[in-house]
Amino acid sequence: MARYIITGSYTPAAMKGMIAKPSDREKAVSALIAGGGGKLESFYVTTGDTDFMVVAQSDDLAGLLASLMVTGASGAVSGLKTVQAFTSKEFLAAQKAAAGIAAKYKAPN
Repeated sequence: MARYIITGSYTPAAMKGMIAKPSDREKAVSALIAGGGGKLESFYVTTGDTDFMVVAQSDDLAGLLASLMVTGASGAVSGLKTVQAFTSKEFLAAQKAAAGIAAKYKAPN
């Protein structure tokens, strides 16, 4: 399964809601990711530029994007960013593939 790192920030309205009625956001995020066919690997509340970081796995990119659309449309988060993450083993395989491609490529010079 492909792995994605998703970050974002809570809106003031969402923070107000969490203060008024505390809730398990990890449970909510897990259900949201599962609804798009993925699996939540980890959920962290963070400090700094973003308020949370999610690590999710999915082989269904369209499903993951649908989950992110629902999240964004909720008005509870802003600044969603998603990047695909690769294991060291996957990166090593990419390096080996690049070596094979590079041997066949001629730069235009």
